[in-house]
Amino acid sequence: MKGRKGIVMVYTGDGKGKTTAALGLALRASGHGEKILLVQFCKSDPAYGEVKAIRKFLPTMDVVQSPFCRFRRKGEFEPEDFAAAEEVFRSGRDAVLSGEYDLVIFDEINFAADNNLVKVEDILQMLQERPGHVNVVLTGRNAAAEIIAAADMVSEVKEVKHHYQAGIEAQAGVEY
Repeated sequence: MKGRKGIVMVYTGDGKGKTTAALGLALRASGHGEKILLVQFCKSDPAYGEVKAIRKFLPTMDVVQSPFCRFRRKGEFEPEDFAAAEEVFRSGRDAVLSGEYDLVIFDEINFAADNNLVKVEDILQMLQERPGHVNVVLTGRNAAAEIIAAADMVSEVKEVKHHYQAGIEAQAGVEY
């Protein structure tokens, strides 16, 4: 939607629902005919419910996933993890800068930045250089203070209670 002021939105915090909130925004944007890109860090399964639904119901939305997925702790990442994150970030950055998309969602980029898989400076540079109409969403725990400062909207999702605590495992349609 050319002619509008694009905004930067961040969904962060330790609670469940950051990706879900971003996908709700994508659904809304799709309803207005906007072109959308979902860029997923550390998510590589095309059988995730959201990816299957996007391909089935949202023709104006594209998906880029990491070539493979390994959730690790800080300091445990290997060179291929860094290369995969760089590849995914480059795809998303190029899409943002092209101006072709109205909304670009970087799912779990805050996790990637917190683990030094993507440089905060590179994210900030992309945000500064993006065309004026492009909305950008950054999800994931531990959003950097610099990203929060650069954002126009920040929502923190706080965990109050989680079904994992009751021993309920991840379920299709809820977690993936």
